[in-house]
Amino acid sequence: MFWVLLLLLAWAFAGTACTRLCLAAVRAAAVDARDAPAAGERDLTLYEAAFLSGGPARVADVTLVAMARQRRLLLAHTGWATVVDPQGRDEMERSVIGAIGPEGQSRIAPVRARAAGAEAVRRLADGLVRAGLAVPEGAATTVGAAVRQVRAAALAVAVLGTTALLLPVQTGTPRLLVAAWFALPLTLALSCLAIARFEVHPYARWASPAGQRLLSALAGRPDGDERSFLTSVAVRGIRAIGEPELRAAFTHRDQPCRE
Repeated sequence: MFWVLLLLLAWAFAGTACTRLCLAAVRAAAVDARDAPAAGERDLTLYEAAFLSGGPARVADVTLVAMARQRRLLLAHTGWATVVDPQGRDEMERSVIGAIGPEGQSRIAPVRARAAGAEAVRRLADGLVRAGLAVPEGAATTVGAAVRQVRAAALAVAVLGTTALLLPVQTGTPRLLVAAWFALPLTLALSCLAIARFEVHPYARWASPAGQRLLSALAGRPDGDERSFLTSVAVRGIRAIGEPELRAAFTHRDQPCRE
C-alpha cells in the first residue's frame, strides 16, 4: 500500500498550492478594490512602465537604450558601455553614469546590475507602491508566484502517480484504479490553473491589477516615433530592440577583455 502514501503526498502538494493560489487571488482583488480609485487613469512615465513590466532591471535597460539612441552613451556589440555625454538629464541617467564609473567605460552587465539597485530606482518603486500600482516588496505570495507553485504541484502529482504505477503490485489493486486516484489531485491542480488563466491572467510580478490596466492601455497606442519605441522596450524588454548591434550589446556573454 506504499502507493497510498504517494497519493497522500500528491493531495498535500495539490491542495496546499491551490489554497495558496485562491488566497493570493482574493488578496489581489481586495488590494485592487482598495487602490483602484487612488490610481485613477494617470499616465505612466517611461520608467514607471519599465518597472511595472520588468522591475528594477528593466528600468536600467530602458535608461541605457534611451541614452544610446540619443548618442549620449555608446553601447558596443562587444558588451561595453562608454559615456559620451557625462551630464545625465535625470536621476536615472545619473545613476547609470555613476554605475559606469569615473573612467567612463565599463562592461554592460555590471552597469545594469548597479543601476538597478540604485537609490533612484528604489524611490521610483516606493512611489508606485504608494500609488497602488506596484506590488510591495516582501508582500505575501503574489498570484504569479502562486500559479508557479500550482504548476510545480501538478508536475509533482504526475511524477508521484507515475512512480506509484511503476511500483510492484502486491495487494491486487488494479493499476487503473491507482491511476484514477492520482487523476483527482492532478485534475484539481489543472482546473485551478485553467481558472487562473481566464480570471487573473496576466500574472504580473511587479504590477498590481491597477498597474496592469495602465500597462495594457500603453499597448493600444500608435507606433512609429521614438517614444513608442522606448515604451515597447520598457514593456517587452530588450527583445523589442530591432537593431541587431544594440541588441547584441545586451546579450554579449564573452569574458571581459584584459587591459
